[in-house]
Amino acid sequence: MVGKRMMAVIGIVLFGFFGSALAADLKIAYVDIQRAINECTAGKEAKKLITKDMEKIQRLNGEKQKELQTMKETLEKQLSMLTPDARANKEKEFQGKLRDYQRWVDDNQKEIQQKTMEMERTIAIGLQKVIQKVGADEGYTFILEKNETIVLFASKTIDITDRVIKAYDAQKK
Repeated sequence: MVGKRMMAVIGIVLFGFFGSALAADLKIAYVDIQRAINECTAGKEAKKLITKDMEKIQRLNGEKQKELQTMKETLEKQLSMLTPDARANKEKEFQGKLRDYQRWVDDNQKEIQQKTMEMERTIAIGLQKVIQKVGADEGYTFILEKNETIVLFASKTIDITDRVIKAYDAQKK
């Protein structure tokens, strides 16, 4: 990241110093990596898989919540009939199941986040290779990442995100 920012700053400084003479030689573009990840075929397929996993987890979550609710209602009905020791044991059992449920929810959230991050990382690596190829093949001096804070303004005319998505999808076929 620092390397990208440094190159962009150098390019801007050089452009400022050498003005129009250098401008004729500079070819600059930008790519919105996040949009490319979301809109490329691999990104759409990965999101479908993650959504499917989330739906399965939500269905199981509903079942587990229902089970806990039933257990709680049963416990509340039996409280007056139970001995203090039996009551303590039932409450302890319920608290244990509640803790297990909370751990299960946390584990599943972490797993989904990890899958999402891994998917994005894998696609981003592939996109970087495509961007480097597009940059070399089309003679760009710089290709910046749109969402980096160093890019304060960029005209849509230098946005090559769609070309990168098409090239990435084409290489995957």
